[in-house]
Amino acid sequence: MAEAEREAVISRLSSNMSFLQRVRVALPHLHPAERRLGEFLFRFPGEIASYDAQELARLAGVSKATVSRFVRRIGFAGYEEARRQARAEGTSGSRLFQGHAEHAAGARALDLDMAETKENLDWTFRRIGADELEAVAEAILGARRVWLIGYRISQSFATYLQWQLLKVAPDVQVIPKGGETLGEHLAAMTPDDCVIFFALRRRVAGTDMIIEEILRRGAKLALVTDEGMAPRDDIAWHFLCQTQTAGPQFNHAAVFAVCHQIMQRATLAAGVAARERLRDIEETNERIGFL
Repeated sequence: MAEAEREAVISRLSSNMSFLQRVRVALPHLHPAERRLGEFLFRFPGEIASYDAQELARLAGVSKATVSRFVRRIGFAGYEEARRQARAEGTSGSRLFQGHAEHAAGARALDLDMAETKENLDWTFRRIGADELEAVAEAILGARRVWLIGYRISQSFATYLQWQLLKVAPDVQVIPKGGETLGEHLAAMTPDDCVIFFALRRRVAGTDMIIEEILRRGAKLALVTDEGMAPRDDIAWHFLCQTQTAGPQFNHAAVFAVCHQIMQRATLAAGVAARERLRDIEETNERIGFL
């Protein structure tokens, strides 16, 4: 490709494009060394946020000068500007920014993962009081209906918690299901209801508006999010769960731990009634052959 044509293609890069969009558009039109760096960053975009220019050059097998030329070719004034944009996009929830080119292996990798999990749990429960969990348990047991909301991966946690709470609370629903709009359920909420909203990244558009509508309806609301959401002081219970990881997937151990604590405290608070309901469930499953 002629140099003029190459420059014409790269000049069409827009400041409105994400970091990865810029790399994707420019990649076929870069010089060989720059293309090698572009391909590396396309696989591991988080590395530009993690390393300085010299370290990134070593990881990608190029020169520091190539790194400088590359960031200018994809429309940034310099390395720090590109780094800031990559960092900002990394907090949006893209798993692509979680992967790293250098990994530990074997037993050391397991040790590091377990240390990471412990740190996430410690960080999370340093910010959650036992009184908050007890209050949520009381709200669940006293509710006319318990609504569990979750989109994308958040629905997995909502479904898990429903399985647990159905043993102590008779009316627990996960919403929305396939083909439903959330409005159908929001319109049915009352101040006698309890809502647990899982809003982990990437959060769906309209999350804030859903929260406002639940509050407008007067239902008791517990919000479970990752650490990327700013604390909401207008919500009775906001449980921030640390999910950071050095790997390509978020570490959700703290989210499951919060679910377990809610279920455990609701079961204990229900006391004799919970044991009787559990016994009734077991006897019913035995009669219908489901055990």
